[in-house]
Amino acid sequence: MKDIIADRVAARIEGDFVIFLIGMRINKPWKVHKWWPVFMAMPRMLRELDAAGPETGFLGRSSLSTRLIVQYWRSFDHLEAYARTEGGQHRLAWARFNRAMNNARGDVGIWHETYLVADGRYEAVYSGMPPIGLGRAAALVPATGEMAEARKRLRGNIALR
Repeated sequence: MKDIIADRVAARIEGDFVIFLIGMRINKPWKVHKWWPVFMAMPRMLRELDAAGPETGFLGRSSLSTRLIVQYWRSFDHLEAYARTEGGQHRLAWARFNRAMNNARGDVGIWHETYLVADGRYEAVYSGMPPIGLGRAAALVPATGEMAEARKRLRGNIALR
């Protein structure tokens, strides 16, 4: 309960950023030898990212389940650089996955989606919540004044219908 922020707050990130969703799906649960290594690769990658410095562009993450992670990055270039880092956890896991799934692509599935978010083209508000979602990666500011309403948090950058 100590992490709960009782006040109404909004997430604020200056500049553009990237939202990256990554997950896995176990299609054949009885083939533990196929999906267990995939399942165990994610914690190693997350520990590596959590320990990384701000120069990597990694802003933070939230786990929506044991098989779905939302990551926040400063830019696509930062995300891509991490994914391609020689000797990094992602590159090692990706190579192992491709070798293991050579003739077994239907046993376990992996997926990801990348969203480029322009400055001010998002809004997020939290009340009586611990930091979650974008609120774990962004600055949390009082949801008052210009941050009091969804339209204002979007800074008037879109025409809402």
